[in-house]
Amino acid sequence: MPLALKNKKVVLGVCGGISAYKSVELLRLLTKEGAEVYVSMTQNAKQFVGPLTFETLSGRSVYDEVFDQNSAASMEHIRAAEGADLMVVAPATANMIGKMAHGLADDALSTLAISFSGPVLVAPAMNDKMYSHPAVRANIEILISRGVKIAEPETGELACGTTGQGRLADPGSLMNEIKKLLLEKADLESVNILVTAGPTREPIDPVRYISNPSSGKMGYAIAEKARDRGADVTLVSGPTHLPQPVGMRVLSCQTASEMEALVLEYFPRADVLVMTAAVGDFAPESVLKEKIKKRDKEALHLKLHPTKDILLEAGRLKTRQMVVGFAAESGNLIESAREKLREKRLDMIVANDISAPGIGFQSDSNQVTILTPDGEPECLPLLKKTEIADLLLDRIRNARSGKA
Repeated sequence: MPLALKNKKVVLGVCGGISAYKSVELLRLLTKEGAEVYVSMTQNAKQFVGPLTFETLSGRSVYDEVFDQNSAASMEHIRAAEGADLMVVAPATANMIGKMAHGLADDALSTLAISFSGPVLVAPAMNDKMYSHPAVRANIEILISRGVKIAEPETGELACGTTGQGRLADPGSLMNEIKKLLLEKADLESVNILVTAGPTREPIDPVRYISNPSSGKMGYAIAEKARDRGADVTLVSGPTHLPQPVGMRVLSCQTASEMEALVLEYFPRADVLVMTAAVGDFAPESVLKEKIKKRDKEALHLKLHPTKDILLEAGRLKTRQMVVGFAAESGNLIESAREKLREKRLDMIVANDISAPGIGFQSDSNQVTILTPDGEPECLPLLKKTEIADLLLDRIRNARSGKA
């Protein structure tokens, strides 16, 4: 059986904590799959597992001292960090997460971390109160905003005797994440993908607006997965609370007309448009300059006019582009989606039933049906939006290459 990680180089960082013993198992799994592993340990980690264990399994000396008498070994690890395919820090303590977030380098592992420019997977492990502390959460968000992948800790009994979220992720689960990062498909390399996400807001007065509950999670998942698969991504985003993704062009907007202007500006150079944004269908005819005062027994009448249909315009203007739409429906799902597919000259449409509980807006999961002009509807099971993003990109890739 071929080794999945043959010729892959991994830097494994081990911090101090009772779960350091799981890093030994992770190292064993990595080497079993053919990976070359270079281990770096903090001084506290050596209190739980000796360097000799890691040296025996990896076949290489452990980097644990910046000013090591064996300078040749130190240089080997620095060169390894420069040329490695992935850096994994497991377990990652609150202290090391803070160092990585703020660029501090005062020991061997943090020095390697700040000098490494490739993909990074961080697996936190600590007391549940520490993990939920605002400072730790803020540091994790900083890492995520820079493209660092976080392997969330598991919930269970902790070394301190309490029960909560803080146990290091299982080595098998970590291996799955590592394989996903190292073996990620690059099948969209050089494809220019334009993605819209989130809601739009139409102001009524200086403090009020009309909007919808779209979180933007679906569009952001598609943009990030497309980036990871080699695409040149432009993300046009309405207002969301999501961290801004790295490695792509991000254009922010508020209103439907602002989103329309950005889409039409970047559409000519796009190969694919994926329109996940929940664009408002109506906007007030006029925006009051002063805040509307509430007066007893007086009803407020708003006169609304329809906004431009961005997807319809893109379908009309397309030349070589592939245009993919999303349809959030509350009834007659397939029929309504087919009508939009036909009327807007789309190449593909993704439909979901927003009346179904627990999915759609704000949720991390969804259940969708993919339709094309000629094929049968493809009804997907309930999946995470990140999984739907990958499957949709598979369908887009196949359609562009003429595959069934």
